[in-house]
Amino acid sequence: MSAQPTEHRPVPGPPPMSTSHELRAALKVHGLPGDLEQFEEELGTADLDDLTAVRRITQHYRHRVLLRLDPVGSAAVGRSAEDVMAELRRRLAEAAR
Repeated sequence: MSAQPTEHRPVPGPPPMSTSHELRAALKVHGLPGDLEQFEEELGTADLDDLTAVRRITQHYRHRVLLRLDPVGSAAVGRSAEDVMAELRRRLAEAAR
């Protein structure tokens, strides 16, 4: 007899962010305070003929949403500089052994 499946809860994936409308909605729900306003300001002052700049801005804010939704990424962003420096010193000391 095969094992019976346990209750399966789907893991929510990231929200859709393929359009500027979807990215704005994701920033509103999942972004840090001020992210949506900063996105609007940066996009509003960008030269829309410079597609590289527009892409850089949209990718930056998409990644902010993805980091915010990733528990490991969110924890890493929230670490203090002192904590990171202490870990680096510890790893360097271990590597030197």
